[in-house]
Amino acid sequence: MRVFLNPGHDPEYDSGAVNQGMGLRECDVARDVGVLVAAYLEKAGCEVRMLQSDNLNGESGCPDRQDATVCGAANDWPADIFVSLHCNAANAIARGTEICVYRIGGEAEKLAGCILHQIVNAVGTKNRGLKERPGLCVLRRTDMPAVLVEMAFLDNDSDARILRDRQDDLARAIARGVTDYEMEE
Repeated sequence: MRVFLNPGHDPEYDSGAVNQGMGLRECDVARDVGVLVAAYLEKAGCEVRMLQSDNLNGESGCPDRQDATVCGAANDWPADIFVSLHCNAANAIARGTEICVYRIGGEAEKLAGCILHQIVNAVGTKNRGLKERPGLCVLRRTDMPAVLVEMAFLDNDSDARILRDRQDDLARAIARGVTDYEMEE
């Protein structure tokens, strides 16, 4: 299986969510977990490519172009599945793991369910379920089943501790979710 990993956000242009008190940036957490996921998937026999989101040298006002390079790379390879890694943020109260798909139904939903099940069981985050997000470029412009994993809430200190201290557990869970999906195929 060919897996394209996309740690979200760019360290130079758009770090994503930030937890100032804990010194955590979404781009760094996503990258670090992504590197671990890639290693576990390669050990399981998957081919892996990884590209962190960029925003085309800081262009603004065009969110669809923000991840166009990532989608193009995944489509051109071509990947069998696409997994984008992110940390959520809302109001410092919300917590848990959710996974976004273009639409409920089909292979992306199956992949999302496998990953969500593994994360919730491995690290004990609240199960926030699957969410339809047809407006997200990485879900709309990829040619293969694609999911965007919101691992936990960076602005909730309890979840942020998981994102800081349990990155290996998160990575193992995501990799197991991918291999669970592969076995269902």
